[in-house]
Amino acid sequence: MTHHLVVTQNITLDGRIEFLDPWFDPSPKDQDVADLHDEMDRQGDDTVAMLLGRRTFEDFRSYWPHHTDEPAGASLERLQKYVVSRTLGDPGWQNSTVLSGEPLEEVRRLKEPGDGDLVVTGSITLTHALMEAGLVDELRLFVYPAIQGRGRTLISEDVSLLDLTPLDARMFRGGVTFLRYSLH
Repeated sequence: MTHHLVVTQNITLDGRIEFLDPWFDPSPKDQDVADLHDEMDRQGDDTVAMLLGRRTFEDFRSYWPHHTDEPAGASLERLQKYVVSRTLGDPGWQNSTVLSGEPLEEVRRLKEPGDGDLVVTGSITLTHALMEAGLVDELRLFVYPAIQGRGRTLISEDVSLLDLTPLDARMFRGGVTFLRYSLH
């Protein structure tokens, strides 16, 4: 059995995953998003480890340890976190391991043993490399009702994914749509 590599992204209607405008809040308090948070929490419970690029890891490390009273923060505190970086030394966050070797080989090695979801989120450069290498098993997209018009997208311009198998689609009260696809 191997780990199932899942890319989970918050994304705009025009396919942007880079946050340049305030269309996404990692800790909304609005009751209109309770069903969305329930789904995110359920997915967090199925996750055995997170795989992050250095910049996303540093953003998470500066925010989530101070928000462990929220389900996402509590989940990230307990999860094993792998950060792909050739420059980061001590990760400075519990349950974190720096993967300093060749990124795609490190990920192939992580996928080999075990069962459960190995989840990548944010980490745009890493996501692009994983998609190009064909290492991603599943996409989970939380599509926000916003158009940003600029910023990096889910995949690089060199990649075409034509045989996605739909697994799930639903809309949450706050207008976010969840789309889930298998890539194999």
